[in-house]
Amino acid sequence: MTENPTASRRPAALARTLPPWTLLAAGVLAGGLLGGGYGIAKPATYTATSYVVAVPTAKSDPASALGFAQAYGRVATQLAVLGDAQVWAGVPVKTLQSSVQTATSPDAPMVAITATSARPDLAADMANAVSRALTRHANDTKDDTHVELQSFARATKPTAPSSASPAVTGLVGASAGGLLGGLVLLVRPRRTTGGTARPAPVPGPAVAAEAHGQL
Repeated sequence: MTENPTASRRPAALARTLPPWTLLAAGVLAGGLLGGGYGIAKPATYTATSYVVAVPTAKSDPASALGFAQAYGRVATQLAVLGDAQVWAGVPVKTLQSSVQTATSPDAPMVAITATSARPDLAADMANAVSRALTRHANDTKDDTHVELQSFARATKPTAPSSASPAVTGLVGASAGGLLGGLVLLVRPRRTTGGTARPAPVPGPAVAAEAHGQL
């Protein structure tokens, strides 16, 4: 069966006859739909954060407490601490490893322990469990470090998800789709307004030889 060349050229010809803004509109619409659908399909996540602070004892100073706070921030996600925290959180160690993150400040002897979960109550429980386990491990050696770790603020049950809403993901998708449509608009072939340009005449061999003899 032979393919009709006229039919195969119809989509390309139609694309060239459409106004330029239709590519942008199609990209924005497609990106918005995909982004909004992703936001609806993806389950919401909740984030809770607890804080612990390093306090120097009478035999230490604030600089030492700041240094130990940095060290405790790195130790908080180690197996020795998470092994105890899993008992209070009620989740496996692997869940804590993938859901808990820590952050420290170069100016304050404080450690922030953040947990993320699809359940708001579990996010708070995991953050508080790791905070409790870290405090216990740190205070077991306070006679040697002369720094005591104390709870500064417990994590509370979050009331709103921390993940992006479908409206936000839809806007992001629409922006990306509009950008892609603009790029396609820039690289697509432009329509010529005039007739087909004729190639410049090339002199034949005889003319070229005659011109060479006159030089």
